[in-house]
Amino acid sequence: MADASVDTRLGLLQGTLDLLILRTLLDQPRHGWSISERIQQQSRDLLQVNQGSLYPALHRLEHQSLVKADWGISELGRRARFYRLTAAGRRRLESETVNWRRLTAAIGWILEGAQ
Repeated sequence: MADASVDTRLGLLQGTLDLLILRTLLDQPRHGWSISERIQQQSRDLLQVNQGSLYPALHRLEHQSLVKADWGISELGRRARFYRLTAAGRRRLESETVNWRRLTAAIGWILEGAQ
């Protein structure tokens, strides 16, 4: 299912894209294309983030001071904005990861019919 889109066909909950972006930036700063590629790679090609969703999310995260952007040169020699996590972004990633695990566990219980 290589053509699934994070924001439409999978119908993921609001904030999921933000969480995926924050997690992708945990290891190193990345430019937009690299963020998108990494999400696709780590999801084994199940998730593809289109630019129409990625860049508004990055701007929102930057406005919330969860990421900071600096200009740099990409692997292709082009000027690009590189995004990195701020301390607030790391804290948000930690808390949202805990919340996500709780939510997915609860959904799993419901799907399994657990009581």
